[in-house]
Amino acid sequence: MEEEDGLTLIDAALPYSAKGILQAAENIGKPITKIVLTHAHDDHIGALDALKEVLPNVPVYISKRDAKLLEGDTTLQEDEPNIPIKGGVPKKVKTVPDVLLEDGDRVGSLLAIMTPGHTPGSMSFLDVRNKALIVGDAFQTRGGMAVSGQMKFWFPFPAMATWSKEISLQSAEKLSEYEPSLLAAGHGKMIKNPGTVIKLAIKEAKRNIESRKEG
Repeated sequence: MEEEDGLTLIDAALPYSAKGILQAAENIGKPITKIVLTHAHDDHIGALDALKEVLPNVPVYISKRDAKLLEGDTTLQEDEPNIPIKGGVPKKVKTVPDVLLEDGDRVGSLLAIMTPGHTPGSMSFLDVRNKALIVGDAFQTRGGMAVSGQMKFWFPFPAMATWSKEISLQSAEKLSEYEPSLLAAGHGKMIKNPGTVIKLAIKEAKRNIESRKEG
């Protein structure tokens, strides 16, 4: 994401992605000045250590809750439902985050929004300049639009890695209220004017969760 003074990198992808990320920044012609993480699963922090080796002074931001997950700590907090944390949890990450975010914090033009569900500390980020919404894995668009935790046959992996379907649904409803102009998910293409598809995905998630309870 471009700011006046540089670029904010949102998520650090897979381990082999560092070179491509740095090349993309060079092509834009601005330095990476911040690294913001939506959550601490392996496929979103894979290149973090490699990037920090090249960019040692660039601060790393993550939610206070998922900072624990970044350390490899899958212990649940007292107020969280007793559901095991799923997905690829880091085991040997050297990078220590510089800033621990909470709901409502600002990172440049980004508003940090707590959207737990995929992980207990998942965060989304709203660009307040244009209402673009970066959601990590709170939604997926690859394989079909879905709230985190709702299985899509052609791309089931985000659902398989989701901690709590019910909490994911609550977070999806929260995000819908921001009426974003653009939806950028961690897996899949960006969607312009996503209000209608977000509402349909929420409706589908509600139906699936209710039918599971009844079954």
